[in-house]
Amino acid sequence: MYQEYLEFAKEIAYYAGKVMMEYYNNPIDLDYKEDKTVVTLVDKKINSYLIERVKEKYTTHSVNGEEESYQGDGEYMWVCDPLDGTGSYVNHIPVFVFSLALVHNGEPIVGVVYDPNENKLYTAVSGEGAYCNGTKIHVNSKRLGDLGYKTNVEIFHNSIIDEVSLIKELKDPSKISSIGSVARSAMAIAEGYFSCDIFPGTEHGNCDIAASYLIVKEAGGRVTDLYGNNQRYDTGIRGAIISNGVSHEQILEIVKRYTVKEFLDEKRFTYHS
Repeated sequence: MYQEYLEFAKEIAYYAGKVMMEYYNNPIDLDYKEDKTVVTLVDKKINSYLIERVKEKYTTHSVNGEEESYQGDGEYMWVCDPLDGTGSYVNHIPVFVFSLALVHNGEPIVGVVYDPNENKLYTAVSGEGAYCNGTKIHVNSKRLGDLGYKTNVEIFHNSIIDEVSLIKELKDPSKISSIGSVARSAMAIAEGYFSCDIFPGTEHGNCDIAASYLIVKEAGGRVTDLYGNNQRYDTGIRGAIISNGVSHEQILEIVKRYTVKEFLDEKRFTYHS
């Protein structure tokens, strides 16, 4: 059954890639969400298509999309970011991907991330490893401080992390980037090119990383919230640290020093262990 779900997710991913590239080189109509992030017709079109297809094929399943959701009456939920890296997309910078996971009782069991710029389809099914275009991939084994250890730090407007101070501490033991797409960064970790990503996203943050969680995990890496806990991916999250797993605890200790206490005490999110 998981294989059937994977084939469905791949079908949606290729549709999303086609829509992205169809609009990419044309003027793009923009709207802005309450958190001042950009949303486009492309985000909305892909999200709506996913809901339409799920209603047709899996009538009891729900959809949790970054732009639109649908509530079914079963235990399965499709969690989607139709266009991760919208800021890059609208500025014609080719760093954007489609992300989709099937989540069962909070745990991702199927995940796909599609990069239409490179025609790279990343896939994972729980317990079966991670793949890029059918070739198995694995995280690297670099430790924080090793030559070539690379960390992507996502910049948000939510003031959960003091990113400037965090980057100052990390810039010596790690090369730092902020590419604007956590899912694309996570795929670089799964392939062994990057080693870590620090993601302060909360509400709808599960849409950004549900698929990445599974793919990185199946590639041998580790994903937790900002405090080292496991968490559900069918609801908002408390950020994420995505890594090759080798220096995960060390990164957690560093991040903890720059995370606001008010967020640490936040009670409105739910978890599983």
